[in-house]
Amino acid sequence: MDPDGALVDRARGGDLAAFEALVRRHRDVVYRVAARTVGAADAEDVSQDAFLRAFHRLPRFRGEGPFRAWLLRITQNAALTQQSRRRPEPVESVDPMVDASDGPAERTPAERLEGRERQERLETKLRLLAPAHRAVLVLRDIEGLSYDEIAEVTETPLGSVKGRLHRARDELIDILRRNTYDWELPE
Repeated sequence: MDPDGALVDRARGGDLAAFEALVRRHRDVVYRVAARTVGAADAEDVSQDAFLRAFHRLPRFRGEGPFRAWLLRITQNAALTQQSRRRPEPVESVDPMVDASDGPAERTPAERLEGRERQERLETKLRLLAPAHRAVLVLRDIEGLSYDEIAEVTETPLGSVKGRLHRARDELIDILRRNTYDWELPE
């Protein structure tokens, strides 16, 4: 049972408040997926584009899978379209308003700075992955989607999702090992 089913039905019937509720419910995950694909600078534009596309395509949503997976497929496609239009750039922090490195209050300023720098280096290294590999890695390991949901979002066979995820993890580990000073990974 899709938890968004009632809102989707109401939105299809012209209830804008229902679609706004869907946007509020899914805007964070849409933004994160967009940001990790195109970077924080363009994530808001991609997110808005994805929601606009979803609104116009809502009558074509068949409900064969969860609305969230359908929306993330639209987001991924919008992000890849945006990414193909520009040259690669270094990654910025995913959400400038949230600093994930700011943990417990007892962390010193130096520890917070180091955490923030490590996050930035990781984001930069994620951008070195092939787009298809980065997409499955972000959807699985960061957003926590199931393999089936990733297959639906990326419109890729399940076996290909598993293979890409395996290659993405190996590729990321190799990238990180090349700079063991930053990550202290064993060979």
